[in-house]
Amino acid sequence: MSVSLLKIMIVEDQQNTRNTLRHMLVEMGVHQIYEASDGDEARDLIEMDETAVDLIICDWNMPNLPGIEFLKHLRAQENRIPFLMVTARNDVNSVMEAKEAGVTAYIRKPFSLSDLETKIIRLMQLVEV
Repeated sequence: MSVSLLKIMIVEDQQNTRNTLRHMLVEMGVHQIYEASDGDEARDLIEMDETAVDLIICDWNMPNLPGIEFLKHLRAQENRIPFLMVTARNDVNSVMEAKEAGVTAYIRKPFSLSDLETKIIRLMQLVEV
């Protein structure tokens, strides 16, 4: 699937970071972009329509429902939407926790447009059937 055809949800509590991610996705040709300010809001949006998004790009550290807890909730519901965790964390324990929770891919802040695009393309190739 072409990146430009993806429906992507950005889950990030920092408005400026959401704006930056949105801008990067638009630069990649993505037009269907949804936003949530935390895991609670994202969970509610996904529960309304599980087919609304093809990919979730989610920050780890957020108030209310952190990214890792949102991921655990999705996987507990047997939701297999590809999940790209965005974080400044790179310690082994965090990486292992994310993998055990069912993360599809992991990208460490800061990253470039090229880094993000490469990660999304690889991630979507990985999950395509």
